[in-house]
Amino acid sequence: MTHQFPHLCPEEKKELSDIAQRIVAPGKGVLAADESTGTMGKRLQKISVDNTEENRRSFRDLLFSSDPSISDSVGGVIFFHETLYQKSDNGKLFPEVIKEKGIVVGIKVDKGTAVLSGTDDETTTQGLTGLADRCAQYKKDGCDFAKWRCVLKISDSCPSSLAIAENANVLARYASICQKNGLVPIVEPEILPDGDHDLQRCQFATEKVLAAVYKALSDHHVYLEGTLLKPNMVTAGQACPKKYSPQEVAMATVTALRRTVPAAVPGICFLSGGQSEEEASLNLNAINQVSLHRPWNLTFSYGRALQASALAAWQGKAANKKAAQDAFCKRAKINGLASKGQYKPTGSADQASMESLHTASYLY
Repeated sequence: MTHQFPHLCPEEKKELSDIAQRIVAPGKGVLAADESTGTMGKRLQKISVDNTEENRRSFRDLLFSSDPSISDSVGGVIFFHETLYQKSDNGKLFPEVIKEKGIVVGIKVDKGTAVLSGTDDETTTQGLTGLADRCAQYKKDGCDFAKWRCVLKISDSCPSSLAIAENANVLARYASICQKNGLVPIVEPEILPDGDHDLQRCQFATEKVLAAVYKALSDHHVYLEGTLLKPNMVTAGQACPKKYSPQEVAMATVTALRRTVPAAVPGICFLSGGQSEEEASLNLNAINQVSLHRPWNLTFSYGRALQASALAAWQGKAANKKAAQDAFCKRAKINGLASKGQYKPTGSADQASMESLHTASYLY
C-alpha cells in the first residue's frame, strides 16, 4: 500500500510556495543570467570582446545594476556559480544588489548534458552527485531557487521513450533534493527547435515529455506548489517550411500545457529557445491572450531574448553602459507586459531585437 512520505513540514512548504509566487507575481518573469563561461565567450565574441572574468562581470553588473524599476518586470535572476560570488562596481556582492531591488536570487545547479547510451545521440543531465550539499551551501549564500536543464530533441526516432523517462526521473530527483534544502526548483525539460518538424509534431512531443515529467514529480513526492516549470513554447522546427503565427503557437502551447501540467503549479516560465527577442515577446503575449482557461501564471525565463539588444548596445565599452541598460530595461518591460497579454507592438523594433538567436544543439 502506498503512503505519503513526510518529505516536507508545513513551514517548509509555505516557504517554498511563497518564494515561487514571488518569482512569478503578475507581470514578472525571470532573467536567465546563468550562461556558462564558454557560452558567455560566444556571446562576447559576437561583439569582439575578450572572454575574461572581468568582462563577464562587467556585463552582468550592467544588467544587475539597472534602474530599480526593473523589479516591476523581473521577479527572479538565475546566476551561474562564478557570478554568485562576484561583486558590482560599487563593491557589493551581486546577490545583495539583486535582493535590494526585491528580486529573488536563483542558481543553475546542473553540470551539463552527457550522451545517453543506447539512443540516437540523446542526452541526460549530470550533477546529482553532491547536489544536496551544493544546494545547502547555495541556500546559505543567499539563493532561494534553482534551475536544472534537461534537453530532448525531435527527429524520426526522437524523443525516445528511454530519453523521456530518464530525463523526467533526473528532473524529479533534482526537484526533491532542492526542496529539502529550501530551494524552489525550476524544472526545465527543453525540446530543442532543431529540425524541420511542424507545429503539431512539437505539440505531440511536448505533451509526452511533460506528462512523463509530472508523473515522475508525483512519484518523488515533489511539492508542486513549491515548483516552477520552464518549458519550450510549442513551435515548429527552425527548418520547417511553414511559418506559424503567434496565435497558432499560443493555441498549441496552451493546449499542450492544459493537458499535462497540474493547476497546482504556480507558474510556467517559458524559455526563448533561440527565438529573436521580438518573436519571443510576441509569442508570450499571444499565449496570454488565448481564449482558454489558464490556471498558472504564464511568463518568461529568458536569457538570449532579454540580453541580445543590451549586448549589441554595450560593445564592451563603459561609455555604452547606460544605453545597454536602457535596452535591457525596455525588453524586460515588454516581456512583463507580454506576460499579462498587454504588449502592443509599435512596429519600430530595432534590428538587434529582430535577429534570430537560434544555435543548433544549443548547450550552456
